[in-house]
Amino acid sequence: MKFLLRTILAVLGIAVIAAGGLILYLTVTEFKPGDRMPVQILHQQSLPVDVHSELTITTFNIGYAALERDADFFMDGGTMSRGFSQGHVERNLARVVDLLQALESDFYLLQEVDEKSTRSFGINQRERLTKALPDYTSSYAVNYQVGWVPIPLTAPMGRVRSGLQTLSRYTVREATRFALPSHASWPLRLGHLKRCLLETRIPVSNFKELVVAHVHLEAYDAGGVRNAQLAFLEDYARAEVAKGNYVILGGDWNHVLAANPQEVRARHSATWPAWLQLLPEDFLPEFIWAFDERVPSVRDLNGPFDPQHTFTCTIDGFLVSPNVEVIEVHGHDLGFEFSDHNPVTLRFRLIDDTPVDDPAQLGENLEQE
Repeated sequence: MKFLLRTILAVLGIAVIAAGGLILYLTVTEFKPGDRMPVQILHQQSLPVDVHSELTITTFNIGYAALERDADFFMDGGTMSRGFSQGHVERNLARVVDLLQALESDFYLLQEVDEKSTRSFGINQRERLTKALPDYTSSYAVNYQVGWVPIPLTAPMGRVRSGLQTLSRYTVREATRFALPSHASWPLRLGHLKRCLLETRIPVSNFKELVVAHVHLEAYDAGGVRNAQLAFLEDYARAEVAKGNYVILGGDWNHVLAANPQEVRARHSATWPAWLQLLPEDFLPEFIWAFDERVPSVRDLNGPFDPQHTFTCTIDGFLVSPNVEVIEVHGHDLGFEFSDHNPVTLRFRLIDDTPVDDPAQLGENLEQE
């Protein structure tokens, strides 16, 4: 009995020391971004936007090229925290690249793009995507960086470095990471995402700017953090409109995007995921929503995808300022084959209310830019 007791105490002691060591390591190495940080711009393009151009922008949460059709996720009721294998992740990433090259959108907003993470077998997805699309300006903002995520215990998520990547065919004058509100306290915050807005400012031929605000909002929160993040976006978007700029907020909202979201909730009350929330009815009412309810943009990850039973809805899309004309929005039904999301493309035009005395002025503006 004495030997058994000593063994138990020794095991408990080792566990306490290991847990304490992990917390100390995560505390020392914690990712602490500033409220506003400049972002490196790669592959800069020398092409301002002609205000009379018809443009396209696509948002796609690529699920770190691991959340394919047969995958699940432990936070949603499944068991997995990593891709099936390096080969699976490589294949899924190659399909993401093929899709982006085929769509030929002017802008891409990509979420859950890993750099070197255990869950995606150390593949630098940001670098792969940048090299695969050399004619696009690239900017990247980290929103998840943890030295080691120890859960689930049987197969920990491990080291994570992931973020938002914005790609643009046009000149990016400036790229900035804005921290979004977060209420997590120590030590829980050590394993949490540090959500952000990735802003790219693109010059337009009428001397205004197209401001693309790329977001991936909170998922696992009852409402407090989400509401604070939405309040931040309201202040941010209205301030840019007040400057006379064109504003597009786009990405993964983690809120239902629907003409009648209450009806969607009532229809799916039995299978409604705990992580999914409704947007406040008074959120930026002067802006215009652009999403496609006909094609669900996300599936629940409580198990492999089953078209007959898996909960699906639309949470990916765009919110544009009144001086942006929505021409068409189109969800791409990929059957969730290589991500738990489907991409969404918006076709739009900038409304030019700048007086022009000389018909040649527009061409001169382009040259000066």
